[in-house]
Amino acid sequence: MGIGTGIALIVIGAILVFALNIDTGGFVDLDLIGYILMGAGALVFLISLVFVTRSRRTETVDRTAVDPATGERVTRRSIRDNEPLA
Repeated sequence: MGIGTGIALIVIGAILVFALNIDTGGFVDLDLIGYILMGAGALVFLISLVFVTRSRRTETVDRTAVDPATGERVTRRSIRDNEPLA
């Protein structure tokens, strides 16, 4: 679910609320379903924006060990980017 899904839910909900005038005999309230879809779409849209705009963090780990064959110190550095999957 992403930004496009949130926008799609908002549009479908708005169509149900404002564009359709169908009498279902009181069995289903299309206005209520439309408002629920618009609220869910807004929530999905905001959550997706938070994940997209989240700041990048980089972790750096240094490991130092002694090489048993030569007796030298060996330092290994690993860098990992924590990018959100969008």
